[in-house]
Amino acid sequence: MRRVRPHPAPEPVAPPLVLRGLRPGDRLRDALSKGTRRALDLGVAVLEIRDDLGEPLTDRSLWAKVGAWRPSPDGIEPIDLEFEEGHFRPVPEYVRPVWERWFAGPPDVPNAWAALDTRLRGAWLDTVRERAGRRHRSDRRDRPAGHAYELDGRYVTDRPGLYLALGEAVNGPGGYFGGCPDALDDCLRGTFGYTAPATLLWRDAETARGHLSRTLTPEGEPDDLFALVLDVLADGGMRVTLA
Repeated sequence: MRRVRPHPAPEPVAPPLVLRGLRPGDRLRDALSKGTRRALDLGVAVLEIRDDLGEPLTDRSLWAKVGAWRPSPDGIEPIDLEFEEGHFRPVPEYVRPVWERWFAGPPDVPNAWAALDTRLRGAWLDTVRERAGRRHRSDRRDRPAGHAYELDGRYVTDRPGLYLALGEAVNGPGGYFGGCPDALDDCLRGTFGYTAPATLLWRDAETARGHLSRTLTPEGEPDDLFALVLDVLADGGMRVTLA
């Protein structure tokens, strides 16, 4: 009896990446006007993502070749752009609700993230951090020394919640002020809304103490994140009062 070896299943073909409503930069506009295969091989490009108000939100790097594009009916931007092939790190589907909220513009009330679970809070913190990184330093103004800040600690039940609450205490709704101890230390040195010395009234601090005093580092080691953040704040000239 002859053995029948099954053919290996074909590898799934990834669908083309299509960007809709794109406003091309000068380099892309020039490549589309030339229309040659060489010009349409973009190599490494950066997709800048803005909110509905036109403010920078984040960006994504990609390598791709343009396969097709469709101008708007009136011949004016934006356009739909399809890539023939390329490499792009997709945004996880679970992040969509966070991005859709931020596309409308930054929140105008504090704690807009409070009802989210830890994973979505992490996505919110990533968005806050990337948006802050996209904004030019000349757009940021440090408050003078001696300013009194107040932190709403009611929802500080996990690591991202801690940094989201700190960011809003210093820079208002949707504000950024560090996403890890090292980044917090950098923010305390200036250009992120703060000038030492200052004071911070941390309300409902027991919530954070109860949830963050027995955490684990990314390497799995025991960690008292609550105490560590208090130390970083003190070293940066922030005198904290726990309430």
